[in-house]
Amino acid sequence: MNRKIPFEKNELKATEMLPGMFNSPEMPLLTTPVTPKENVAALFYDKHPYWTPTRADSGMFVPPLYNNMLGRGGPEGLTDTFGIAWEWVEDAGGSIVRPGAPLMSDVNEWKDKIILPDIDKWDWAAEAEANQFDTRRSMQMTFINGFWFERLISFMDFLPAAMALIDEDQKDAIKSMFEAMTDLAIKLVDKFCEYWPAIDGFNIHDDWGAQKAPFFSQETAYELFVPYLRALNDHIHSKGRYATLHSCGHNFTRVQCFIDARFDGWDPQAMNDTHGLYEQVGDKIVISVMPDKYDPKIASEADQRLYARSFVDRFCKPGKPSMVSYYYAGDMATPAFCEEIYEYSRKKYGGFIG
Repeated sequence: MNRKIPFEKNELKATEMLPGMFNSPEMPLLTTPVTPKENVAALFYDKHPYWTPTRADSGMFVPPLYNNMLGRGGPEGLTDTFGIAWEWVEDAGGSIVRPGAPLMSDVNEWKDKIILPDIDKWDWAAEAEANQFDTRRSMQMTFINGFWFERLISFMDFLPAAMALIDEDQKDAIKSMFEAMTDLAIKLVDKFCEYWPAIDGFNIHDDWGAQKAPFFSQETAYELFVPYLRALNDHIHSKGRYATLHSCGHNFTRVQCFIDARFDGWDPQAMNDTHGLYEQVGDKIVISVMPDKYDPKIASEADQRLYARSFVDRFCKPGKPSMVSYYYAGDMATPAFCEEIYEYSRKKYGGFIG
């Protein structure tokens, strides 16, 4: 792959504006030397992109069929395929299961209480015809709610689910349920690859932590979660796609679990030391790194560009690339900052800057 293409200023010209994700502002699709799709592939597979991906380079895909059956719905609420009712919480901007009436109180009940969906009966052809995406971008299917701890919480409420992880009488049942849920996830991957062959990756959800610490020990993670995450990711890789992780919470100390589960990338929340994560494991997993904090209301455009160049110099190296944590960066991701990230990293990865 030829990265020695000299940077041209006309690359900064937006060919069009694309909708932002999760109510974020519109994003410019730039006049790049290769497509954003190709650049993200170079990021994950070669560890040497043409530039640090912009906000417009990749997107998340959640067709209504999946969201209605296995997701959380929106303000209108929904009842998923397991019979779990999800309610919209306006202040949180998301849906939750109302606690106090769990589907089961003991994981040993799961085979009697949980009916796994027969996804072959879903109308995939009609869904694919009605829902497509821009194939110039790298698109990930995002498995909202996941298949393990988040799903267990929806079946049991949080405290009983957390207690079940350390209850020797429930561990075998947890493993059998997680194995069945992983098989479901693998079948879903096959369906998405069949009906949306342009899909590039899969974004796996499973929240593991609170504001200050993980929910469970590393020993528990390796026993009850990593084998199933790895099985799913191995299947995703066998289909020629990449696997990224969405795991909310302070999970800094669980990053080796994510590496051993063979994730290609992780976008940690801002309470994690993303700079430290990059330094320690950035050559093993692509970390979305938070920029140094600055106030865009008082920082001049020149200073904003300096912050961007500093970011590239520290966190964008061939063999050890990163992404900008645009979603959590908020107002710091100004147009000037993002433009400079693109231009300077284009030059950096192309070998035009030492």
